[in-house]
Amino acid sequence: MSSGFFGIAIYVFLFMGGGFDFNAFSSSPKTASAASSELSVTYGSVLKLMHEKTKFRLHSHDVPYGSGSGQQSVTGYPNVDDANSYWIVRPTVDSSEKQGDPIKSGSLIRLQHMKTRKWLHSHLHASPISGNLEVSCFGGEQESDTGDYWRLMIEGSEITWKQDQKIRLQHVDTGGYLHSHNKKYQRIAGGQQEVCGVKEKNKDNIWLAAEGVYLPVRESK
Repeated sequence: MSSGFFGIAIYVFLFMGGGFDFNAFSSSPKTASAASSELSVTYGSVLKLMHEKTKFRLHSHDVPYGSGSGQQSVTGYPNVDDANSYWIVRPTVDSSEKQGDPIKSGSLIRLQHMKTRKWLHSHLHASPISGNLEVSCFGGEQESDTGDYWRLMIEGSEITWKQDQKIRLQHVDTGGYLHSHNKKYQRIAGGQQEVCGVKEKNKDNIWLAAEGVYLPVRESK
C-alpha cells in the first residue's frame, strides 16, 4: 500500500470518524512524505520514525518475542510502504496537553502503534540479539504505565519538534535511548533489524519524523 494512499486512510480513520474538533485548528491535517517541507509534530500526529543512520523505520507487528518479556516485538523495517510502521504521538496519562499542541524538547511522550494500539515500551529484559534493553509494544487504550514514557530530546537549538529534525528518545524508567543498528534477524523477522535501548548517547540512537499525517498546531483559546 503506498504511503500516500495510507495517509488518506489514516486521515479518514482519525478525523472523519467523529470526536475531532476541526474548529481548534487554522488548517487541515497535512499528509507528508519523507521529502516534504518541514512540518510541526503535534500531539495526535501519525508518523513514521526513521533511524537516521540506516534509514529503517521503527516498526511493530502482532508477533511476540521468543525470549525476554514475550511481549509484542519492535524492529527496524527496511521498506517505506508498510502500514505497521505508523505511530500516533500521544501525551502521558497525567498530562494537560491537547491534540494539536506542539511538542517541546524535554517533553514526555508516548508512541502508540497505529495498527495494534499498543504502546512503545521498554524495561530491563535483554534484547534478543545484542543483549541491550529490550524494546517492545505493550498495553492498550486503557492500559499504560511509565514504561511507555519517553523523553523527547531535540538535537540542536530548536525548541519544538518538527519533521526531519534529529531527535533522541530516552526511556524514563530505564534511562536507555531508543536505538537501532545493522544487526538483523534471520528467521521470523528476516531482514528486519534489532531495535533496543542503550544507556550511551551515540549516532545509532538518532531518529527523524518522516512520512505521516501531521496535525496543524492548535489555536489557543
